[in-house]
Amino acid sequence: MVAVELVLIPGGSFIMGSPEDEPDRLEDEGPQHQVTLSSYWMGKYPVTQAEYEAVMGENPSHFRADYHPVESLLWDEVMEFCRRLSTLKGTTYRLPSEAEWEYACRSGTTTPFSFGDRITQDLANYNGNASHPQRSIEVPRNQTTPVGQFEPNAFGLYDMHGNVWERCLDHWHDNYQEAPTDGGAWMEQGDSQRRVLRGGAWYSRPQYCRSASRNMLHLPRYRNNGFGFRVVCDSTNLG
Repeated sequence: MVAVELVLIPGGSFIMGSPEDEPDRLEDEGPQHQVTLSSYWMGKYPVTQAEYEAVMGENPSHFRADYHPVESLLWDEVMEFCRRLSTLKGTTYRLPSEAEWEYACRSGTTTPFSFGDRITQDLANYNGNASHPQRSIEVPRNQTTPVGQFEPNAFGLYDMHGNVWERCLDHWHDNYQEAPTDGGAWMEQGDSQRRVLRGGAWYSRPQYCRSASRNMLHLPRYRNNGFGFRVVCDSTNLG
């Protein structure tokens, strides 16, 4: 049986998006709005290559290693993984909504990162050379790293900043005007051929790894060695 470790995310309310005075903020991160969510289970780590191969029988990743995040996937392959895992486990596994992702990432914080105002390579896997070009200590790793290598956030989740961008269910919207406030995926209107990515990747500049930072995935056939995912499960019947 495939073992995908999950963490219970407690229900609650939070302010989604970034304040207007946050450094490196972009317009698509606002307006800030309150969201209230019920509890749910979320993957402790991004889905690993070993987990993906156990379910799908193949591994398309560029940086091949069992305990690195699976990457270089098409959207349909991610959806098929969730479908097959759900069948194996007897309960529904899916991608998180954008609100579920940010709530879980922030884990009760309001700072740019879940660990404070700054990011360093002791805290996450990202393009450290972009933040301190004169400091040789910040040498880019230039690839993914094993999941769980850095400290978790307050909810016990690993790799929410950097390593791989993580897919969300939501259609892409240019801002949060009229966004839902119940934590569900925003599938109305927007661009159904683009979906939301969160968290930044191994090649991302620090500002793109912030809790509120957003990116987009184009659904046509497009593989990227910095795009991964983690799963969410609503059920307490985890098999």
